[in-house]
Amino acid sequence: MAKIVIIGAGSQFGSRLSLDILAREELRGTDIALVDINAKRLAQVSDFVQQAIDNHQLPSKVVATTDRTEVMRGADVVITSISVGGYAYSGFPWSAEINIPLKYGVSQCVADTVGPGGVFRFLRTAPIQRAICEDIKRLCPDAWLLNYTNPMCMLTWMHSDTGVTNVGLCHSVQGTTHEIARHVGVPGDEVDALVAGINHQAWFLKVERKGQDLYPALRAAAADPAKRAKDAVRFEMMEHLGYFVTESSHHNSEYAAWFRKDAETMQRLGLEKREVKEGGPEPEWRRPGTPGEAPKLVRSNEYAADIVAAKLVGKTLRFNGNVMNRGLIPNLPEGSCVEVPCLVDRLGIHPVAVGPLPPQLAALNRSNIAVQELAVLAARSHSREAAYHAVLHDPLTSAVLPLPKIRAMFDEMWTAEKDLLAWMETPAARAAAGGGG
Repeated sequence: MAKIVIIGAGSQFGSRLSLDILAREELRGTDIALVDINAKRLAQVSDFVQQAIDNHQLPSKVVATTDRTEVMRGADVVITSISVGGYAYSGFPWSAEINIPLKYGVSQCVADTVGPGGVFRFLRTAPIQRAICEDIKRLCPDAWLLNYTNPMCMLTWMHSDTGVTNVGLCHSVQGTTHEIARHVGVPGDEVDALVAGINHQAWFLKVERKGQDLYPALRAAAADPAKRAKDAVRFEMMEHLGYFVTESSHHNSEYAAWFRKDAETMQRLGLEKREVKEGGPEPEWRRPGTPGEAPKLVRSNEYAADIVAAKLVGKTLRFNGNVMNRGLIPNLPEGSCVEVPCLVDRLGIHPVAVGPLPPQLAALNRSNIAVQELAVLAARSHSREAAYHAVLHDPLTSAVLPLPKIRAMFDEMWTAEKDLLAWMETPAARAAAGGGG
């Protein structure tokens, strides 16, 4: 019987991906192993998944543990969606990654991709994700790693060092496809798109409905004040760069130098400064579906269950995945992480060569890739200075701050998270994390 391990099962993905797996008829005999260090969240998700199995009389089994090594042996697929040091988007250390840069004038709203927050999130997450890869090599060497943890590009880049078959997954391509459909007034399942670039900054190179180009209708939507107000940053990017981009306007406002550097521009685009409380109550687990009702086997738009089916029963799937650039987009750096169409079957994950991006799009992608490359170098070499250089080259940070203030901000963030970054500084911690000298 097939086995799927979900690490970080207490996150939003644990219950949702479990339902996706159970909803596929060909996967209903699959065993699901849920892993989370938060025993309370783990029990909530495990009980929910067991209820779905019982209510629908499925042959699947679910087990739950706080120790991933207890359930990884012989796994077919390992899915990760973890947060290291605290909750992903609540309390410390996320609060430090938002609030300290804001103190210096760098305003972020999500801080999970690039920027000061993205770099520090990567550095505190990297040793755990790497340790999971080492466990896969030891306990289930034929398993595929499907990663949902951010920052996606930096982690996928790091995973490539381990030799584990892996792909980074995100719902921004699917989500943006449906947002475009709503903008132009057509059914989302009738939209065909060619999307490529990098995670959270991939470009709709083609977007059609039954062979008809939807860009004219999308440009008309951008001229509608009500629609533009709901997606101001991305419509402005389309107006000046020629193409629509994945993720939300709020996310994209962090990834470039143009949107969050002055109050006037932020007000014009409907952007707000964000400050995060350090403490507060534990975020509540959000149960899929309607509270009080039995779990329904309704599939989401996440790719994971379809990829599992491709590996286990031979289904073929086309999806957008985050993989290493091996000639896929020639005007982005070779060996960086790109988000491109992929095909998947029993034999593996097969990225599709897209060709060069329009140069103005590649230029913006490269500004983010520079940050990712330096952050990965920092993790590989345990170099605090390389981590500083990653923050220094961030487009938003460098648009707002002079170099001495970037250094002061970085040092304050490092001090705030020193316990989570100890693996970067001591030989014993480096060895325990599987790193080099």
